[in-house]
Amino acid sequence: MMSDPRRWQIGLVGYGEVGRILAEDLRLQDIRVAACDIKLADEQGAPLKEHAAKFGVALAGSHAELTAKSDFIVSAVTASQAVPVAKACAASVNQGTWFLDFNSASPGAKQRAAALIDAAGGRYVEGAVMTSVPPYRIKVPLLLGGPGAKELEPLLNAIGFAAKVASDKLGVSSAVKMCRSIMIKGLEAMVIESFTTARAYGVEDSVLASLAETFPGINWEKQGAYFFQRVIEHGRRRAEEVREVAETVREAGLTPWSAQGTAERQAWVADLADESLFGTKGTKEFARSADWRTEADRILARINRKTSR
Repeated sequence: MMSDPRRWQIGLVGYGEVGRILAEDLRLQDIRVAACDIKLADEQGAPLKEHAAKFGVALAGSHAELTAKSDFIVSAVTASQAVPVAKACAASVNQGTWFLDFNSASPGAKQRAAALIDAAGGRYVEGAVMTSVPPYRIKVPLLLGGPGAKELEPLLNAIGFAAKVASDKLGVSSAVKMCRSIMIKGLEAMVIESFTTARAYGVEDSVLASLAETFPGINWEKQGAYFFQRVIEHGRRRAEEVREVAETVREAGLTPWSAQGTAERQAWVADLADESLFGTKGTKEFARSADWRTEADRILARINRKTSR
């Protein structure tokens, strides 16, 4: 396999928000990029095809087609698909091809995925994305894990990534990510639940004032709006991730009471978004309200309509 990463043919499995951002930043360096996504086969595929055409990304019709032509593969799908994607790619992965698992899956899931890729001759490295991708783009802080992590690190950084080795043992970087997500995704769910309930009782100003006194370093108005935006737009993906978080907690021997509740709240908001409660998906206005109260009022109106029937 080529040792110069700028000459790689990079395959992206998953052409969602993360996949498209990576594609854009890699194509700016004239690196060859191809992608596959199950959404390409249905009505959701039109904007993905438009994006690919705009940035010169080749589209593959299957995992096998993509994998067979790739020197380096990035798996960036929903958490529940991490192992199935590894299995699908293992069927045609080339000897020595790097497989970077970008997914928010439990340490156990990463180890199962690694076994599939490595047994087929590929080189699996787990990647734990440590914060939201859009603000950082390709330079989002990335923890690497696995026997090949140390070798892959400088190759990734040469093409714009901000990767750092966490451990040569599989599961360590994912454990860092999952434990962080207990807090971050849990805080998102708690803010939505707390702020919406406070709004229902008309005490939101007092609650925000109290939070500002206890945590003076946080702008709760701005943070609240951001949390509402992210969960409305990405609640489905977040719910899947937090179910992997819950599995991580179980693997440690604890009962994931907090994680389970977080997953349910994230999925609940995603269900409301699917009902177009917050506007039409795909439009510029969707999930972009600068005032969390707008979205909380929509939720409360929906609840009141349902209970008044």
